[in-house]
Amino acid sequence: MVEVKKVKRSENYSEWYNNLVKQADLAEHSAVKGCMVIKPYGYAIWEKMQAELDRQFKETGHQNAYFPLFVPKSLFEAEEKNAEGFAKECAIVTHYRLKTDPDNKGKLMVDPDAKLEEELIVRPTSEAIIWNTYRDWIQSYRDLPILINQWANVVRWEMRTRLFLRTAEFLWQEGHTAHATKEEALAETKQMLEVYADFAENFMAVPVIKGVKTENERFAGADETFCIEGLMQDGKALQMGTSHFLGQNFAKAFDVKFVSKENKKDYVWATSWGVSTRLMGALIMSHSDDEGLVLPPKLAPIQVVIVPIFRKEEEKMAVLEKAREYANALKSKGISVKLDDREGQSPGFKFAEYELKGVPVRIAIGPRDVQNQTVEVARRDTKEKQVMAEVDLVHKIEHLLTQIQQNIYQKALDFRAENITTVNTWDEFKNVLENKPGFILAHWDGTSETETKIKEETKATIRCIPLDSALEEGKCVYTGNPSKQRVLFAKAY
Repeated sequence: MVEVKKVKRSENYSEWYNNLVKQADLAEHSAVKGCMVIKPYGYAIWEKMQAELDRQFKETGHQNAYFPLFVPKSLFEAEEKNAEGFAKECAIVTHYRLKTDPDNKGKLMVDPDAKLEEELIVRPTSEAIIWNTYRDWIQSYRDLPILINQWANVVRWEMRTRLFLRTAEFLWQEGHTAHATKEEALAETKQMLEVYADFAENFMAVPVIKGVKTENERFAGADETFCIEGLMQDGKALQMGTSHFLGQNFAKAFDVKFVSKENKKDYVWATSWGVSTRLMGALIMSHSDDEGLVLPPKLAPIQVVIVPIFRKEEEKMAVLEKAREYANALKSKGISVKLDDREGQSPGFKFAEYELKGVPVRIAIGPRDVQNQTVEVARRDTKEKQVMAEVDLVHKIEHLLTQIQQNIYQKALDFRAENITTVNTWDEFKNVLENKPGFILAHWDGTSETETKIKEETKATIRCIPLDSALEEGKCVYTGNPSKQRVLFAKAY
């Protein structure tokens, strides 16, 4: 464990978060400014996320592929809105070789004779290289749909970084699909939004609001951007996933056409969608407390830890034998179990360590438990302890893990319900924003000018136009102009 100053969540949320990421051994800053090292425990959580999402992608007909890290500048520029949207975040490769500096022995310099004929962009997103490739793959409607996902890293040269939430390089998945009709592409866009929402709620235990981004917040090069928005414990919003309907924009930029069933040539319809290691930040900020991580069982690398307790050598064998018996029985049901039989660390130290790491269930077993055929079971989410009989213990633990998963979600759902406020005036809007962090439902007149002014004056953005929001006549809180629907505002990460 990394020793860091203890900071309470309620005192300084940002410092609490940064400390927890390091103390729980999830990640740390690297020698490359703005980049992070994801440590084994943090990567184990990401692997669980990745495995479940990958399963759902494949169930919906998608296949994995891999495309180059580098994008020729001319390809990157082909779709103008996309290029303009990412231009300020791009890292560029201009040379392909170094040489020894003749004026400073032992040091290296760029070889001026090794300048690339065309500069390469280190991918901030892969639409350009993928759609240039799709041009060769697609000739007829028989080649469609193409349903591709890739797991990759991308680089966006961020000026202000925070572990998992915003780093210059991060891990993600990006889906890129091609379709014969607008209707198919829109259905795909919405289907993947549902996949993300299902994963967030049923695996991460984070309730999300599904919606559509405004034009100002839309992905560069998309006709529509759908999103899921979560509310963190400090009342700030976090965009957790996006699914983009790209229309025919990239097909036109890269001249990707197909011959339809009617023997007519048309441009292909496209989507792209992605989530990233930012989900790790969402997981931490949605559930954790002053003692450490609180992980939903479905994503916990260790679901149950067993801590044997003994003082005398003659007690050791019986306790460890019983502990191994329990561990094997739980593993046989697909439960991830760690038996911590390390010597030299006290049970109290181990309890604190696994509490910090967010292990959902802790089982303690000592000599008296062996005699009584019982164990002490502690749950991380509520910190409640109970004595359980050995009889049917595995079934009880399975049920407890399900309870914990549901309880963590319900707690987050209740928190969100308490922190969504409906306002009708500008004074109410500013007052709530200042004194009650969270989501605000308010009328907006639909103009980008008003949206920009609200953001400039309050730092609050329109997170989305909720998909389940009913039409409702009203007046914009800022301008007083007519509005037909409330939208979701918040300060955000």
